[in-house]
Amino acid sequence: MSDFGYDVSDYCDVDPIFGALADFDALLAEAHRLGLKVIIDQVYAHTSDAHDWFAQSRESRDNPYADWYVWKDPKPDGTPPNNWQSVFGGPAWTWDARRQQYYMHNFLSTQPQLNVHNRVVQDALVAAAKFWLDKGVDGFRLDAINFAMFDPDFRDNPPWPAGSRTITRPFDLQHHIHNQSHPDIPVFMERIRELANNYGAIFTVAEVPGPDPLPEMSAFTAGEKRLSSAYSFDFLYANKLSPRRVKASQMNWAGPFNEGWPSWAFSNHDAPRCVSRWCPPGADMRQFAKLTNALLLCLRGNPILYQGEELGLPQAEVAFEDLQDPEAIANWPRTLGRDGARTPMPWTKGNTFAGFSEAKPWLPVGQGHAELAASEQESDPDSVLTFTRAMLNVRANSAALRLGEVEFPDVPEPLLALRRTLGSETLICLFNLGTDEVAIPASFIAGAKPLISTVPGPMTLPPHSIWIGRL
Repeated sequence: MSDFGYDVSDYCDVDPIFGALADFDALLAEAHRLGLKVIIDQVYAHTSDAHDWFAQSRESRDNPYADWYVWKDPKPDGTPPNNWQSVFGGPAWTWDARRQQYYMHNFLSTQPQLNVHNRVVQDALVAAAKFWLDKGVDGFRLDAINFAMFDPDFRDNPPWPAGSRTITRPFDLQHHIHNQSHPDIPVFMERIRELANNYGAIFTVAEVPGPDPLPEMSAFTAGEKRLSSAYSFDFLYANKLSPRRVKASQMNWAGPFNEGWPSWAFSNHDAPRCVSRWCPPGADMRQFAKLTNALLLCLRGNPILYQGEELGLPQAEVAFEDLQDPEAIANWPRTLGRDGARTPMPWTKGNTFAGFSEAKPWLPVGQGHAELAASEQESDPDSVLTFTRAMLNVRANSAALRLGEVEFPDVPEPLLALRRTLGSETLICLFNLGTDEVAIPASFIAGAKPLISTVPGPMTLPPHSIWIGRL
């Protein structure tokens, strides 16, 4: 739990603080009874230093696990083998006295890098995936999978001058072309897909962090032998939502399915919540949350709705003494911080800890989140929750929204217009991303049947409103 489960000490068990395998089996069975599918994380780039594989690997240079991790001799002056930096700050190398070598870690020093170039390591990871598929899981999210392989020649990364970027760690000062993103990663993905195909409709999605994720997203998902989908941080770290950004992201995925298939997230556990990043000061945050949820569900690709987005939760402010995130603690206060998006889900108003639990949770309930609790929004016809459910229903009943082509009719900003088409079905989706009312020409939506809207009629769109109709 140095990184809250992303430091795996056993790929085929449950951490006792959460329960046991029997509890997981019960959860999976109940989810399936309710018609839900369960996708679990798989972390293939690194393990915990408490994993038995690493315990054996570090003992000597000639044992069966010696080459399961990335070990390298120091330079003649004793310094690390190259200039690679870790995501969480400092060199990506830690000295180990047992082997008299450095071991590599792209993240915390307690997360040693697996040598996924080693076919035996791949076999062990594939076996772990099979273990969970045999239990009946419905898919995998592959965590930071573009960190799974590296340049075997260990060349230095080139510098990336700071410029106007915010710098909080040495990692930000390099182009990461050698410590990650090796071209053999998609080949390893084919092994995962080949296994998954034996279990029916298994969904696999890659997380692809980094400043230039498109080539890797395409490589990971192209054709029929690789992953179902991939998502990047294209929107997750964006400070502003604009028509130009949406068009640029979408048009990278306007081709046929075999070119690859994206997933989209506006918020997640690694980024501040989108309503807090994008909603202008003084604007109606509830209205803005409806806008972002509707837009996410209209994009070409798979929408990933983060817990609390259906309630319109803003980012929580977490005091320093309550922080859990090691990166936030190390870089306080000059960091994005991840804890503010990880606070408890508010189920009820007035209950201890907003109905999340009766015991003190690991992070405090966000300020004002109890007022937005699910129980408060459940019966409110104008709530973000009610609207989001209605929008999900629109998507579920529209093949064009789920699978159709995407076009962008020429309209002046801040209006964003999407046309989604599949066969004889065409939907027009209008979003006012600005703070002023926008007029819509009658000819633009002539003959369209309204499906969902946050305004009485389509002739004008107030700030942060939407209108979706079927032509």
